[in-house]
Amino acid sequence: MDKEDLLLWTSDFPKKPGVYLFYSQDFPIYIGKAINLYSRTRSYIDPRSPRIQQMVQTADRIDISITNTETQALLLEANLIKRHAPKYNVRLRDDKSYPLVQISNHEYPRIEVTRDPDTKATVYGPFTDRKKVDETVKAIRETFGIRGCSDHKFSGRSRPCLDYDLGLCTAPCVDYISQKAYIEDVSSAEAFFRGAPGNLFQSLLEKMDSASHAQQYEQAATLRDRLNAVRGLHGGGDAVQKHGDLKTMDILAVSIEGNHSIVSRFHIEKGMLLDREQHILDTPLHSTPETILSAFISQYYADRILPSSIILSDHIHDPGIHTWLSSEHVNISIPTTGRESVLVEMALKNSRQNFVSKDAILAIQDLLSIRQATRIEAFDISHSTGEDVVGSNVVFADGYPEKSSYRRLKLKETNDDYSNMYDLIFWRANRSISGTDSRPDPHLLVVDGGIGQLNAALCALSDTKWDVPVIALQKPNDIVVTQTGNQKWPKNASHLHLLQHIRDESHRFALTYHRHLRDDVTTTLDFVPGIGPELRKRLFQNFGSIDGIRRASLTELCDIKGIGKQTAIKLKNQL
Repeated sequence: MDKEDLLLWTSDFPKKPGVYLFYSQDFPIYIGKAINLYSRTRSYIDPRSPRIQQMVQTADRIDISITNTETQALLLEANLIKRHAPKYNVRLRDDKSYPLVQISNHEYPRIEVTRDPDTKATVYGPFTDRKKVDETVKAIRETFGIRGCSDHKFSGRSRPCLDYDLGLCTAPCVDYISQKAYIEDVSSAEAFFRGAPGNLFQSLLEKMDSASHAQQYEQAATLRDRLNAVRGLHGGGDAVQKHGDLKTMDILAVSIEGNHSIVSRFHIEKGMLLDREQHILDTPLHSTPETILSAFISQYYADRILPSSIILSDHIHDPGIHTWLSSEHVNISIPTTGRESVLVEMALKNSRQNFVSKDAILAIQDLLSIRQATRIEAFDISHSTGEDVVGSNVVFADGYPEKSSYRRLKLKETNDDYSNMYDLIFWRANRSISGTDSRPDPHLLVVDGGIGQLNAALCALSDTKWDVPVIALQKPNDIVVTQTGNQKWPKNASHLHLLQHIRDESHRFALTYHRHLRDDVTTTLDFVPGIGPELRKRLFQNFGSIDGIRRASLTELCDIKGIGKQTAIKLKNQL
């Protein structure tokens, strides 16, 4: 696109806030927001950076989407960037996005909250507070009776579902309401999102007053909270996010290397550092720390509670970000002295250190003679002598955990680690071969154990014909076990540390699931009067399981500190 084309495309753009999209061959390559669409898009006649200049030259058309406020433009921009992943935008590798409300174009339209709207639906939003959106949609359904069920559940019914009994739907599926009346109710709901909240507000107020007069105070309180949520969602076109403790603080620092960057985030509450994490962003060349931090803030805080203050490593000058955070009462600053500046420096060191994982991945590829190792999956088994057997499947991409891709599996109860590992790998391989696993295939599998676990994994791969390299990491010396022999890598090697980290994460994930299942078994004891958490713990320490407790005599039970004869009798009767 040259200057003349750009002038032609933007000549009739409005001087209103909104989002603009540069397209190349019908695919968005850059998405931006603007207070004034006309002025902002025409500024691309003289691009400020080589990256943007290249983007404009590649583009063949521009589209716009007008919003009511600058904040709405900010949120819509973040949603579209996540959905389309444009080549020239900074993109956070995160599965979060802002919630939208869509009303489908069916004969009897359906209302739902979504992050991936249908192209034919009428869509409202985006919003920042998922809870308020859910409360509002529920209030709309209770007031106007709009269905929320899937097409599968809607079709072929002979009687209404539970939503009708709960007052959430007028049951158009069985013709309890005419299409004309139903469409009128849908129009009333749409009027709320277009800026006419009167009918919904009045309905909630009347129901709240009625519940209060009937002394149904819990119901009245629920309706009051729902009314507040609806008012909050309607005010200003965006949900007002609730903050946690007023002393919460996030420290954000960015490091850039090539076409990737890392934002390190420290989370502080009441003066204590409670959480540290790193986030990878796909970063176009010539991006600056300012553009990266702006993109991160708008994309990361989708559907998350904002802290009371955000401390940055670099200045950002994006007026949309400042307006949004100011409206949410979030203080934003760049410290030069004091504890906060020390924390920023720590976060910077944290983000820079994590670029080491790139070298570690290259080393793993060379030492194992594989083409790639940027996507590694690890597997571990956890159980208690054959009971509550579980398997974990964790995923690391570019050296970092991809937690949205973690999976876990409850396995058959057997005290055979080799058989369990075979079943776990067979399950993963079979899902990939059959196309039922939506995740990309990994470049390397890592199993926790030695030659036995490795052979079990190899058998599963052979039986399913899934061609993926696999190794084992054997304790206590963390020897890398391969089909061709053992490799003892230097203890201080970054590539060994990466494999250890991946293996340890698979162990943690498996153990967490195992404990969850084990604790679920103990819930039988929750129904015994006099048995609290500490006493339950002592019982399992002494008898090992529910069966062990069941087999214990009254005398043996009474020997446990805190258990008297009456409690022991109740326990025996319960079990």
